Amino acid sequence: MDRVLLNESGEDERIVLNLLNSVDDGAQSQRRIAEELGIALGLVNAYLKRCIKKGLVKVSHAPARRYAYYLTPQGFAEKSRLTVEYLSSSFSFFRQAKADCTRVFQMAREQNLQNLVLCGKSDLAEIAILSAVDCGVSIVAIVDQNANEMLFVGKQVVSDYDRLVVSFDAVVVTDVVNARRAFDEAVRLYGPGRVLAPKLLGLNVSERRGAEQ
Repeated sequence: MDRVLLNESGEDERIVLNLLNSVDDGAQSQRRIAEELGIALGLVNAYLKRCIKKGLVKVSHAPARRYAYYLTPQGFAEKSRLTVEYLSSSFSFFRQAKADCTRVFQMAREQNLQNLVLCGKSDLAEIAILSAVDCGVSIVAIVDQNANEMLFVGKQVVSDYDRLVVSFDAVVVTDVVNARRAFDEAVRLYGPGRVLAPKLLGLNVSERRGAEQ
């Protein structure tokens, strides 16, 4: 996603999202962040302080009297939420979500992962279900801890993995609010080789798999 988004009605959230993206990509100075975002250094300082206060970003001392910035788990969750919120309000959401789901399902087929469970009932899950038909994989159920209905787009919905009554090969994360937590929980239960996620969730899945192995 371009760092300079064009959603003027959500200018505040746009800056927060861009800042979180910049920190997640490794920017380690306020000046660098300001250059990447194209905004004043003083504005970066103000938003960083706000993000640190909210627990989205943590700061630590680095050599040469500098500071290093990192996203907290809450920061990763907020970045995912803002990303999907932005995409959902734009024309590009369906196109990008469908392309991401197609890539995930192609990867699943290459690894002989045929029967898939979605984690998270959302617009992304609905697109994943529709995309699966054309990709030769099967969505057998949806896990959503806030489930209050039995079916979603014709698929069984349960509140926990323990309640699944069908066998499956892998989990695909479609939770757009708590994507990081959903991914980490699925990896804990089934291992990194059985958990996939669309790119738009911003989870850096390949890097996290490497860290788990």
